[in-house]
Amino acid sequence: MAARIEHLVTSGTFSLDGGTWEVDNNVWLVGDDQEVLVIDAAHDADAIAAAVGKRRVVAVVCTHAHDDHVNAAPALAARTGAPVLLHPADLPLWQLTHPDRSPDGELADGQRLTVAGTELTVLHTPGHAPGAVCLYAPELGTVFTGDTLFAGGPGATGRSFSDFPTIIGSITDSLLKLPPETVVRTGHGDTSTIGAEAPHRAEWVARGH
Repeated sequence: MAARIEHLVTSGTFSLDGGTWEVDNNVWLVGDDQEVLVIDAAHDADAIAAAVGKRRVVAVVCTHAHDDHVNAAPALAARTGAPVLLHPADLPLWQLTHPDRSPDGELADGQRLTVAGTELTVLHTPGHAPGAVCLYAPELGTVFTGDTLFAGGPGATGRSFSDFPTIIGSITDSLLKLPPETVVRTGHGDTSTIGAEAPHRAEWVARGH
């Protein structure tokens, strides 16, 4: 039986470039009754640990290292014994939040993570952040996009470490080629599908945001 997907929303702040904003983050759990993978340990290690329960945490995967996506990762890892995994290109961002604690392992494009017999493939999708990744689980018909692709378009690229042409290239080359029925599970807000987003690529480019 394929793994199931669980979802919780945690609230806190996002800070970068001297500004701070209130945010709600999506935290995704993929697994079964025995083990689970946590995607983006945001804000509230207690709430995430409660959702995990007594299951073994295979890994805490960071789609990127903005503080609102990684601020609870060390605490959750300490509670569960799970490794924190991050793409190395995002280490400079990680160190802004956790200068005294390094990730436990690296993510790389094409890498495969397995939980509850279900495989997730790491897609390196820079643009919102240099080390941003998405996790594609074809067996579950979904891709976890972090802040790379939302319902309505690309993630923001107006702050440090981000670049608009890069994120458009990542979405075009890595995400829009996925089956159109693939569910897009995002770092904030509502889900979408690849088929719903793909027709709007030209609008995003014209808008240039």
